[in-house]
Amino acid sequence: MILVTGGTGFIGTHLLEQFAANGESVRALVRRTRRPRSLPAGVEAVYGDLASGEGIAEALEGAQAVIHLAGVTKALRPQDYYTGNVTATRQLAHAMAGRAIRLVHVSSLAAIGPAAPGAPLREDAEPHPLTHYGKSKLEAEGVVRSLAPDAVIVRPPVVYGPRDTDVFQLLKSISKGLVLEISGGERWFSAIYVKDLVAGLLAAAASPRAAGRAYFLAHAKPVSWRQLGASAARIMARTPRVLTVPFAVANAIGACGELWARFTRKPGILSREKIAEARCMAWTCDTSRAEQELGFVAPTSLDDGLAATLAWYKGAGWLTY
Repeated sequence: MILVTGGTGFIGTHLLEQFAANGESVRALVRRTRRPRSLPAGVEAVYGDLASGEGIAEALEGAQAVIHLAGVTKALRPQDYYTGNVTATRQLAHAMAGRAIRLVHVSSLAAIGPAAPGAPLREDAEPHPLTHYGKSKLEAEGVVRSLAPDAVIVRPPVVYGPRDTDVFQLLKSISKGLVLEISGGERWFSAIYVKDLVAGLLAAAASPRAAGRAYFLAHAKPVSWRQLGASAARIMARTPRVLTVPFAVANAIGACGELWARFTRKPGILSREKIAEARCMAWTCDTSRAEQELGFVAPTSLDDGLAATLAWYKGAGWLTY
């Protein structure tokens, strides 16, 4: 039996679908207060709350592995990141104490911070997170290492694919003929198609060699935001206008995004912290450890991943092109 937290989120839905397709015995931890989403056939729903610890011990009964995807990526207040990422992880790790259960903790490249251009980060790089999100993910990693030292930590970079709502915002803008770019030159990043990430998580959960290790799971070839925009525009047969803005203007746009989020009481992707991350010239990571120790290589190229993603958005009515 495998327990998945965050199973109703973007990555989690793909993970549960893969488990169901494989015929695995799997359960998803969901909150009673949240309107339940339909789960794939064969996936058991168990109710609990990671922030309070309610129901976690019962959810762990009979489990051989836990894939901990649940977390906060957007928040109205800085403290929400620490509650959703650190406190929740601590509650889970405490509940697992004394149980022979493999924990796969899904962190983020943001926990380590940006790279120098042309020098992708390795897993043992000195952490220097920029934002409350990154700092909370790094603190959660510390909790895991303290309470579950044999856990596997995986750090995805940008994740895209069907049902994603973050990279989707850029693709939506391209479909409408406009791209905003911060001045200063081309910026590079590592990325992974969501179905490849799911395969990497399964490898991390299954490999005995992974105990106590951390891995970057990404496509081996970094890409630039300009490349992503050009590929998406080509697939959608668009020729978007590129509007380059100085950092001060971008930061002001981020501040407006924060004000709108507070007004609507709904956290969004646009904030000054996100702009600070976007300003960095490189968010890249070295994937050789995952290849050597897990035998994992992300096979989906940017062009192929974007084509599949855009086809899903079009079919679902999210985009028209």
